[in-house]
Amino acid sequence: MLTSAVAGFSISIALIVAIGAQNAFVLRQGLRREHVVPVVLTCAASDALLIMAGVAGVGSLVTGRPGLLMAIRWVGAAFLLCYAGLAARRALRPGALLPTERPPATLGATLLACAAFTYLNPHVYLDTVLLLGGVAQQHPHRWVFGAGATLASAVWFTALGVGAQRLAPLLARAVAWRVLDAVIAVVMAGLAVALLVG
Repeated sequence: MLTSAVAGFSISIALIVAIGAQNAFVLRQGLRREHVVPVVLTCAASDALLIMAGVAGVGSLVTGRPGLLMAIRWVGAAFLLCYAGLAARRALRPGALLPTERPPATLGATLLACAAFTYLNPHVYLDTVLLLGGVAQQHPHRWVFGAGATLASAVWFTALGVGAQRLAPLLARAVAWRVLDAVIAVVMAGLAVALLVG
């Protein structure tokens, strides 16, 4: 059982650490110190739901519906391109970058954005439902594997959200926020293009 748990944790953390839309959003929220705990909880709970769906075998149902996967791909790409545009605009407008100069977003708007980054991103389904779910089927204790994978997600998002606050002194200058938002814009646009051509 321990082997399955460690395998689930290891594979999940390897997949989730790569910079993506969800991680970039959590990082930005952590740096701005806006609704960090609800965002971390939403991401971790969403991953847990999707991982357990994969462990239960839902991935085999999704792969049988290419039309659904294509629709998710296009909607996800459109969302990522819109967010890339917003990040690029923030990078080009230094006066609007410092957290103290911008009013905080409402909790509802923040959680809606968090849900969009999670559920409109086809890579999330590929990693959790299909890949982790598929690997879980190979383990004798697949639910323990799923628990390990879920724990990895919770640990990562907590570390990212809380750890981002330690970077706040480094990002106290407008130029640092411009660079961060420029990087986020490039990452989001790159993910969107990858979705459309892949």
